[in-house]
Amino acid sequence: MATSPCSSSGVSSSSSSGLGADAGLEIRTRSVEQTLVPLVSQITTLINHKDKPKRSDKTLQAIQRVGQAVNLAVGRFVTVGEAIANENHELKEEMSVACIEARRAGETIAKLTDVTSLDHPESDSHITIFTDKTGVVKAARLLLSSVTKVLVLADRIVIKQIITSRNKVLATMEQLEKVSSFQEFVQIFSQFGNEMVEFAHLTGDRQNDLKDEKKKARMAASRAVLEKCTMMLLTASKTCLRHPDCESARLNKDGVFHRMRLALEQVIEIVTDSRPNGDSEMAPISIYSGIKEFKNKVEGLRENLYFLSKENLSTMLEVILEHTEDFTDSAYTSHEHREHILELSKQAKMELEQLVSVWMQAQNQKTKDVMEDLEVAILKTCQCMNELKREVHSAATSLAADLLKYHTDHMVLKALKITGVEGNLEAVAEYTCKLSEQKEQLVEMCRLLRHVSGTEPLEITCIHAEDTFQVTGPQIISAAETLALHPSSKIAKENLEVFCEAWESQLSDMSMLLREINDVFEGRRGEKRVYLSLPRPGKHNANLKALKPVKLDTEEQAKIAKLGLELHLLTSDVDSETEKWEDQENEIVQHGQGMSSMAYSMYLFTRGEGLLKTTQDLFHQAEIFATEGTKLASALHAFCDQIRDDDKPLLLLEAEKLISMCRQLQITAKTSVQGKSATFTKVDACILKTRNVMTLLCQLLPLCCKLLRKNKSGNGCIKPAPPWREDKIRTGTNAHSPERRAETFGIKSLENHVTNMTFLESK
Repeated sequence: MATSPCSSSGVSSSSSSGLGADAGLEIRTRSVEQTLVPLVSQITTLINHKDKPKRSDKTLQAIQRVGQAVNLAVGRFVTVGEAIANENHELKEEMSVACIEARRAGETIAKLTDVTSLDHPESDSHITIFTDKTGVVKAARLLLSSVTKVLVLADRIVIKQIITSRNKVLATMEQLEKVSSFQEFVQIFSQFGNEMVEFAHLTGDRQNDLKDEKKKARMAASRAVLEKCTMMLLTASKTCLRHPDCESARLNKDGVFHRMRLALEQVIEIVTDSRPNGDSEMAPISIYSGIKEFKNKVEGLRENLYFLSKENLSTMLEVILEHTEDFTDSAYTSHEHREHILELSKQAKMELEQLVSVWMQAQNQKTKDVMEDLEVAILKTCQCMNELKREVHSAATSLAADLLKYHTDHMVLKALKITGVEGNLEAVAEYTCKLSEQKEQLVEMCRLLRHVSGTEPLEITCIHAEDTFQVTGPQIISAAETLALHPSSKIAKENLEVFCEAWESQLSDMSMLLREINDVFEGRRGEKRVYLSLPRPGKHNANLKALKPVKLDTEEQAKIAKLGLELHLLTSDVDSETEKWEDQENEIVQHGQGMSSMAYSMYLFTRGEGLLKTTQDLFHQAEIFATEGTKLASALHAFCDQIRDDDKPLLLLEAEKLISMCRQLQITAKTSVQGKSATFTKVDACILKTRNVMTLLCQLLPLCCKLLRKNKSGNGCIKPAPPWREDKIRTGTNAHSPERRAETFGIKSLENHVTNMTFLESK
């Protein structure tokens, strides 16, 4: 379904003014949507100006300034759009038409707002905003539509970059599959590593830019597969080269290549919003989402007795109860849970029968007694569904907790490594059977957890975990068989280690996922987003031994636990402060939320949990955190330029302090160290400096919120933004190198031009 560019941008007044962009354009990314916000604000200010009989010179000047600012900004915006068109010939025609429309609409708005030189702005002799408000609305609608087209076309270039990068990765993968010598393999894998890094950066930016949380979660899952498979591809390919006649080694390698191709394909599906053969994505409905929808329909009967049929309600309950069979039919569900689920299913049918009976009666006679009976029936039905929800949650999470605890020692994996090195084929066969049983248990656990995950992103994470266990299990078996056949092979041993590490890593991720599912169920911070740090620096280098990742041991975790806890508490404080802002799309809020999410992932690292697995991950995350802090400081400076208040010097001082602290953190994160002791000291320093930045953030957010409210209430003054700086547009026309072009031409450069437009409150 297409959406107006301002439909979810928080600019509600635009719809009341009759504004809207081309209905055929769907805004899928935050950067495009947020770029339109200042433009919508400007135009809305013009259209919603108060029609007073007497207009002061100050009002007329303000209106003219807004009109000129819009026209000037659009002119420069169009210049960048035209430069993009010249760089991308396949989009030139469409982009040129959109640019012409935008320029024409901007000029029209400037003419209609040219009112300060007139003695009587409302006279019929000169058409202005006062005499032709419909003309302004038409010009505004055309402007929004054409600017949106330019942005969406520019976004296509980003998509094209990702597709091109994917194609390069695929082409190099085909070469890797066919190599027959180690020397040739090392050369091609080095190229492959660089291409994977480029692809990871492009898709990482895209993932963070996506509006749809479901697509964002699918993208994260696909990128996680590609990250893990890159290392698997290296060792599996080397094993195959060393033992070319070994069937299990070939199967092992083929499995990795196949999985990487599927993940690459899924990334492109998400980016292009398409599926092969036109198939629509039909994810199975979970019990949680089914119960939620069912309860909404039942409670809707209080407002309207006729909005759905009893057959619809009965069908919805049947679907939910069919899904509960996943629990009652499972060999891993306890007898007690199975009995309770069956009892509650039976009770739910009885409660619905009673509800339907009273509901039909209420349609015929709306007496006080009947309506009271209906309310009781609604409450009892919803209560029964809540109890069913609680029971399936308990069944799934208790099973998961037991399995994760039971398999935490990784005894089967250890036994496979030992028996493989011994060349004991019979023992390897015995332990592969045990691993297959373990895989079935974990797959069943993921399926049941999906039903109770509570949010679509967590559902997708459960599906991803299920796929990982399904695929990695057989790959471990083929790697173990290869080692058993060639027990003296160092590369076969290393290959088995890599696949076992992937299994252990997924089990560790399941512990965090279980915690998040419980958090959602209990209403805690279960939807806290953790940034993925893909790619890990050096991860895709052909010479990986020199960059072996390091994890904190138990003693080091204990030393850093207090600092981690302080960081955790600060993320909660920052979250509380950001929730107080009315405008959740505000740039300051979004940078604050991003920093809080990254700090939370760093806290999880201190506990040995989360997506940051190694010290190298942590240092990379600290760099991104510092960069985000610098962006926040820039947003604070821009905010200061818009206000006049006694607290402004204090805010500027704090912003400068933030820049200094982020610079120090970045230097610390980038400093190379060697040795266990030095690495731990660096970890400690990164966490400490992150904590200090978060402490400052806790002071900055309430100050900004107070200033914003004060200015909105009229106690302060929001002044016009400074005029356009010429160096802004020069960056759009003097880009020659590929790196500079990638930085200049695209959404970011367009975003810079639009977001610098003046915002003037209508007086």
